[in-house]
Amino acid sequence: MDASLRQLDLVTVFRACADRTRLRILNLLRGGELCVCDLVDVLDVPQPTASRHLAYLRKAGLVVARKEGLWHYYRLVSSESEFHRKLLECLQACADVDAELNGDQERLRLGCRPDCCD
Repeated sequence: MDASLRQLDLVTVFRACADRTRLRILNLLRGGELCVCDLVDVLDVPQPTASRHLAYLRKAGLVVARKEGLWHYYRLVSSESEFHRKLLECLQACADVDAELNGDQERLRLGCRPDCCD
């Protein structure tokens, strides 16, 4: 199991999920790895705002990052515990009933800026 999940702090995890922007980021990452520029585009937030929220999600053990050239890519941590699997199921249930989360998925599907990640 990933070390960050072994040291899971429930309060930090639930605080991470309690913020609307972080919830939107987690929802977008359910589809797989994304570049920060994709998240900035879809969420319509400044890059420093997206990065701050991503740092919080990393601290909570919910996402991991990798760097490729100038770009940082984020993905959800693999769910290896029952708690984490249930948390992702809850996120799916939220996405099923929330118009903004569905809209984010649609904007992502339409694509990001042409100059993104170049």
